[in-house]
Formats: sequence, structure tokens, C-alpha cells
Amino acid sequence: MARYLVIVESPAKVKTIKKFLGSNYVVTASNGHVRDMPKSQMGIDIENDYEPKYITIRGKGEILAKLRKEVKKADKIYLATDPDREGEAISWHLSKALKLEDKKFYRISFNEITKNAVKASLKNPREIDMDLVDAQQARRVLDRIVGYKISPLLWAKVKRGLSAGRVQSVALRIIADREEEIDAFIPEEYWTLDANLKVKGERKLLTAKFYGTEKNKVTISSKEELDAIVKEVENADYSVADIKKGERTKKAPVPFTTSTLQQEASKALNFATAKTMRIAQQLYEGVDIKGSGTVGLITYLRTDSTRISEEADAAVREYIKEGFGEEYVAEGDAKKTSDKKIIQDAHEAIRPTDVTRTPAAVKEFLSRDQFRLYQLVWKRFIASRMQPARYETTSVKIAAGQYRFTVAASKVSFEGFKSVYTEAGEAKEENNVLLKGLEMDSVLTKESLDTKQHFTQPPAHYTEATLVKTLEELGIGRPSTYAPTISTIIARRYVAKENKNLYLTEIGEVVNHIMKQSFPSIVDVNFTANMESLLDGVAEGKVRWKTIIENFYPDLEAAVEKAEKELEQVKIEDEVTDVICEQCGRNMVVKYGPHGKFLACPGFPDCRNTKPYLEKIGVPCPICGKDVVIRKTKKGRRYYGCEDNPECEFMSWQKPSTKKCPRCGAYMLEKGNKLVCSDEQCGYVENIENTKEN
Repeated sequence: MARYLVIVESPAKVKTIKKFLGSNYVVTASNGHVRDMPKSQMGIDIENDYEPKYITIRGKGEILAKLRKEVKKADKIYLATDPDREGEAISWHLSKALKLEDKKFYRISFNEITKNAVKASLKNPREIDMDLVDAQQARRVLDRIVGYKISPLLWAKVKRGLSAGRVQSVALRIIADREEEIDAFIPEEYWTLDANLKVKGERKLLTAKFYGTEKNKVTISSKEELDAIVKEVENADYSVADIKKGERTKKAPVPFTTSTLQQEASKALNFATAKTMRIAQQLYEGVDIKGSGTVGLITYLRTDSTRISEEADAAVREYIKEGFGEEYVAEGDAKKTSDKKIIQDAHEAIRPTDVTRTPAAVKEFLSRDQFRLYQLVWKRFIASRMQPARYETTSVKIAAGQYRFTVAASKVSFEGFKSVYTEAGEAKEENNVLLKGLEMDSVLTKESLDTKQHFTQPPAHYTEATLVKTLEELGIGRPSTYAPTISTIIARRYVAKENKNLYLTEIGEVVNHIMKQSFPSIVDVNFTANMESLLDGVAEGKVRWKTIIENFYPDLEAAVEKAEKELEQVKIEDEVTDVICEQCGRNMVVKYGPHGKFLACPGFPDCRNTKPYLEKIGVPCPICGKDVVIRKTKKGRRYYGCEDNPECEFMSWQKPSTKKCPRCGAYMLEKGNKLVCSDEQCGYVENIENTKEN
């Protein structure tokens, strides 16, 4: 009897796939990559056309030995690694490591681990796609060159253990640029005005929002402007000037891609991107379901396509028709509105492998997190093939002299996809119905006016979800790179994550400064996005992969040499302080650690005393008069606080100034090139240049 060997990446898949195939199939796993460039050196022969040197990954010798034994017994070998560029590269490395050149070996791939998909792939085996392999090799070699050329420079100039990366450095810059925006942001004052109106014959009051004049919308920017408007509308006659009724629709969402799944899981389930990918991998590889054995619940999780197979599309429409009714089934596909080319359209979107396998039906076999993520994928997929939600809308304009107030309301006329799915963080749909008795001739009486002062808010700090969205929009990285990129910059402590928000740390600031100063192209968003396009060109067979390296390497080499000579070394040598070590009496010194600077005893290892380094900024505390020092949160985010903390509670995210506000006497804050009053109600602002002149 013929013997066939199927090699997959993950041991978890082995169990799932085994049950689909006959006894003459042996299914085994490579446990991911088996070959890579050595860690001890760059592993690229620059003189020999940038040829990579591959070695067996440490610890993989035993796995390869077992695979070789199985290869000897097999008549045909099927390499069934993941259906993406990295999976293609792993298959190629396996063919080399197992010396399959003289064997009958084939590449098979499937987008979902189901009986039909696996059997169909065996009927349509193919050769390894070297264009995909070369695209992955190019990415790997580029990343290796950047990492191994720039990281030692960071070790020499800052501290050991730091790293630079082609994508991670751009992600760090994006976060740093946002921090600068936030720090330089000057709040602007504005006011809102609401009129509470009594409609004759109605018990409930009607609240109308100030709009402006009949022709123009007016923003109220100061108390003086507000007072002038209030004076006019206080005793004005109120009447209905216009009533417009209409209908609006909200389109169903498209199914998940890797990026949108990461974003939605972050917002709806509070999952980190790495956690989302880990759990999605489990759902893809297979979960034990009573009565069905091990079942792959979702399709492949690394994709930027929103396409759905014809079979899956027909199945979900039938499910909606039976469960909700014909009127809920969408007329056409939900389309992704984007001019960005779908790179991996050979894949499908992320969807359930069987739409009839409802979250409720599998809940008892899943962990809590697996269930929540599966439910999210399942609901989104169902919603993507449902009709839009429809709303009846009413918009009313109310006249008060020369000014106009507005009231808007809507009610759901048809739920459509909303009966299944609502996106996390979506503004709550107004479902308030206007007073039934409101007509053009309704008699209105003003009961009261409500005024509120507001200030514009700075741009929000990035979260993992919004950073993934930005990286995708800018064309930086690919579905498989988002999670590891974010995990790396957090693990290196370049960025601190607090309450979902990502903040730049002191060490992240130093690394970003060096990268911008010495390697501007590496951290240039457009350059990195263009590099992704070139890699796509390799995958499509249009660009020779080594041409990219040939064009990239000389410029990087020159930049590194220049940086080594010219870059001002970050001062991290021991700086002696006047703080006495209470354990041995020596003067403590400033050291540089993973979180930034700290005080340590120079007597190490005999004396291991350490304490936080409180760097004074030359500003007295606005509360108690003692020195303001730079402090850090537990995760490394910098702030300004009193040296007498916790007795004195003063703290500020922005640097305080010695100058007092000339308008209200509060302390001022430095924001970019301006000084801003710390009391938002005051809102006084002046240029720092003016301060220096005075």
C-alpha cells in the first residue's frame, strides 16, 4: 500500500487533519521554521550576491531526524504549511533540510482545516512558489541587515539589549510623533447652548441645540460671544422654522481581515494584538468538539482580503434566510471601500468554517476567550451578508429671532444586520422619537437655557488597535507583522502600555532620536511603505529579490559608518551624585536601566543598594515650593512630580514653568514653543520667545 506523508507546521493541526485522511497517510509537524540565519552573525554573504547562510535552528535537530525517517518510508510527501509567504518559505526550507530533490514532493495549501478543504488540496498539489519564497527571503534579509547593522550602534551609544528593526522603528516613530503632537497641543475654548422648550399640548420638554443663523453655522468661542447670543434669544419668540423627514441606512460591515479582527478584539474584548492572534490560531488549528472530534472553527487568520468563497456565501445566505427571513438577506456582497490593492486575495476573509456551528453550540467546548473571539468572528460574518439597517430621521429647525436651534431624532425602521452585530465603540444610535405633536404651527415656550464651556481635546494616544489601523492605512508591514511589531516595542520598553494607551518611554525617546538623526530613511513612513510594494512585486514575479537588497545595502552601510563617527554618544557613563548610599556611605551614581535612569551604589556587587533617580528640572513645586523632579510610572511613562511625594500630591504630564499666569496666577505649562495656563478655565497662552524677551 502506498504511504503518503503530510507535513504541517503545528502539532495542533496534526490531530485535526489526521481524521480527514485514510490510514495510508501519516501526518506530522515541523513545529514552525526548521532553518534560519545564525544568531551569532548577520548570516548574509555580502560579497557573494547577498546570499543568505542558513543553518538548522537549535533544538530542531531531533524533529528533522524524525521527519527524515518518515520521508524514507513515504512514496509521496505533501508540504502543507500555512497558506502565506512565510508558510511557502517554511515548505522550501523543509525541502532543502530533508533533501527532497530526488523525492516526489508537492506543496498543498488550504485556507481552512476542514475535510473538504484538505481533500481538495490533495487533489490539486503544486510546486513550491519560488516568487512567494523569495518575497519572504527578501523581507527576512532586509530585517536582518537593519537589525544587525544598527542594533550594535545602539548598544555602543545607549545600552546593550536594545534593537532596531525595519518595521518596529517606524512604529516607534509614529507613536513618538503622536506624543509630540499631544505635548504641543493648545486647547481652544468653545461653548454650547441648549434651549429647553415647552411644546403646547405635550408634557415632555424638547431640548434644542444652538446651530447659528439661518444661513450659517456659528461656533461660540468665548463667554463674551455666548452672552451676546443669550441676550438675544433670552426673550425671543420661538417657532418651528422647518421640519424635514427622511431615511438613512447603515451598511453592513465586511468580514474580518487580520487587521480589523485585531482592532475589534482590542475594542470589544480588550485583547492585546498578540493574544488575538494566539487565540485565533487555536480556533484555526482545531478544537475538540464532542461528536465531531477536532474541528478547525475559523479560516486562516493572516489575510488582508475580504473575499468569501461562493460556497460559504451561499451557506450564510441560506442560514440568514432560515433564521431571520428572506428580507434580511443582502442583495449583493459587502465590499471593502479601499483603493489599496488586496495583496493576499488568494485567501478569504476570516470567517467560521461552518456557519451552522453557532457560538452557543460550541460554547461548552471552548475556553472563555476562545468563545468570545469565535462569537465575534461568527457574528461579523453573518452580519456581512445581511441587509443594511434603516432609520427614519427627523430634523427640525427652530427660529429664535435671527438665530436657529436644531433638534434631530431617528428611530429604527428595519434592524437589518444590527439584529446580529454592533461594532465596539460605535456611538449609540439615537432612537429617540420626536414629540408626536410637533408640527410647523406648534406653539413653543422657552423654559430655560443651558450653557456649557468646553475645550478642544488633543489627538488621542495610540492604542494597539489604532496603531494597527494606522500601520495598515500607511501600507507598513503585513497581517503577520502587526502583533510581533507591537509586542517587540513593548518588550524592549520603548513604549509603555497603560489602560490600553501606548506611551513613549525615556529609552524609546532616545532610540527614536538616534534613528531619526542617523537613519532617516529607515524610519520614513513612505520609504517603508514603498519597500512593502517592492516585496509585493517580488511575490508577483515582477522584481528580482536581490535587486532590492543591492539597492538598499550600500546606503545603509554608508549611514552606519557616518553614524559611528559623528553621532554624539548618549551620556550613560556613571554620573556621581551627592546622594549618599545609606548602606555603605559611598556617593551613589546614575545608571541606565531598562526603564531609564536610576541611582545605584558604585560598590556593586558588595553593595546592591539602588533607588529611583529624581532628576530636578529647576522649577519649584507650585503646591509646597520644594523641587519638581522627573518621575516615571511603573511602566516607564514620564511625568513631573514633587520630590516630597507622597506627602505632596503635585503631578503633571507636561513640564511646569517657573512663570505664573498673569491673568489668574496659576502655574504655566510648557507645550512646544508656548506657555499655557494650567487652569483650563483661564486658557491664557503666550509664546516662550516672548517670555525670554521679557
